[in-house]
Amino acid sequence: MAPDTTKPAATLPITVIQPAEVGRLIQELKAIDESLLQLGLRRSGTAVQLPKTSWLLEQTAQLNKLNLLQPADRHQLQAFLNDVRECAPVLHFSFSADPSRAFLEKLITWLRHEINPQVLLSIGLQPNMGAGCTVRSTNKYFDLSLRQDFNRKRGLLKAALSMPVSPGGSSGE
Repeated sequence: MAPDTTKPAATLPITVIQPAEVGRLIQELKAIDESLLQLGLRRSGTAVQLPKTSWLLEQTAQLNKLNLLQPADRHQLQAFLNDVRECAPVLHFSFSADPSRAFLEKLITWLRHEINPQVLLSIGLQPNMGAGCTVRSTNKYFDLSLRQDFNRKRGLLKAALSMPVSPGGSSGE
C-alpha cells in the first residue's frame, strides 16, 4: 500500500472570526502572489518589495504548516480560504455592547468544536437589548436577551406584585 502523501485539510486559527477577516486574508495572499510573480518576471537586479504579511496570515500559514514562498502552498491556502468564504456557515450574533476579543475567541473555539470547524461570526449591536444576545443563522433565530426573559416571565412578576403584604412584616417596631 502506498503511503498517504496528501496534506490534511487546512484549518482556521481562532483569531479568524469574521467573514471580513477571511476576505482580507484572501486579498493579502493575492498581493503576495502578485509580488512574487513580478519578481519572477524581472530578470534584472531590480529589487521588488514583498508586501508585509499580517499577523492573521502568518498565524494561518503557521497553523497549517505552509510556506507562503512556495506557489503550491499559496494556492492551497487560497483555495481553502475561497472555500471558507463561499461555504462556511455564518452565525449572526447581536449584543448590546461590543464584545471583547477574548470573549469572541472563546465563543468561536466552542462553536468550531461543537458546530462546524469553519464557522464564522458576524457581530452586530442592539443597544436596546439590555443584556444577553440574539443568534441568527440561515434558518433559526434565538433571542437570549434579558428583555425576552422578562417578557417570558411577565405573568410571574405580575403575580408576585399582586400578592398581599402581611401586616406583621418587617415594620421595625
